[in-house]
Amino acid sequence: MYTTLITADELSQLIAQGRPLQVFDCSFELMQPKAGREQYETLHIAGARHADLDAALSEKRAGAATASGGRHPLPTPEHFAQWLTQAGVNAQTQVVVYDRQNSGFCGRLWWMLKWVGHEAVAVLDGGLAAWQGAGGAVESGAGPVGAPADPPFVPTAPKARLLTVDQVAQALVQAGQTQTQTQTQTQTLIDARAEARYRGEVEPLDPVAGHIPGALNRPSGLNMLPDGRFKPAEQLRQEFQALLGQRDPASVVHQCGSGVSANVNLLAMEIAGLGRAPLFAGSWSQWCSDPARPVAKG
Repeated sequence: MYTTLITADELSQLIAQGRPLQVFDCSFELMQPKAGREQYETLHIAGARHADLDAALSEKRAGAATASGGRHPLPTPEHFAQWLTQAGVNAQTQVVVYDRQNSGFCGRLWWMLKWVGHEAVAVLDGGLAAWQGAGGAVESGAGPVGAPADPPFVPTAPKARLLTVDQVAQALVQAGQTQTQTQTQTQTLIDARAEARYRGEVEPLDPVAGHIPGALNRPSGLNMLPDGRFKPAEQLRQEFQALLGQRDPASVVHQCGSGVSANVNLLAMEIAGLGRAPLFAGSWSQWCSDPARPVAKG
């Protein structure tokens, strides 16, 4: 079972062995939502399906129930399970996810599968470029249309923790009331957005610029090597420990703009051996939607 990263060579071996496997191309562009599908149809790993952030990994149907707020609300586990079933995934399937954007979007599907209890999901380290570099088979076009999984996918106990905006806000209030520095810190937010957005200098996607008070900043791209692979585990561990200082890694909560790129930091911490931290999926887009919530800049 692969649960964090998988190399191109390891994926090739899985395909050759004929094990139950489903590969998803999660390529997407926030400023050009249709571009991800176009990239997929231009070229993708042979047999891979497309998992679109807006259409499959978010719930944007009018009036539909959601599991989180923000610009990319999570679907309910039940609705997500229906999509997984139609995409050929059940409890026996090893899932591999990748994209062309430094794992910025496939990390969302990686986390969502953990959230509905499926541990056998891994990110293809280096994405499509690594696959092509290893001589892996690729194809163009609309992609495969296979039969639904039988038996269907059924959500089980979550293996990843989701925090609500109220939980994040309550922890912030408690931190503000702390009178001693010896009290255990219950929450350390890590914001995965680019530095200029974190500081509030620009905000291309949400109506308010800034960040949640007290949040630390680690842009998700800092986890990657120039070739799109994740940095070695020990290097990631040292970098996160330097960011956290005396803060307990167990107190970390990951967030970003809308619960997408935060998963790169979340995965990187797990690769580093620092545990699987919770995700505030509503992130900045949900936080700043209420003018009563505090905003920090700088």
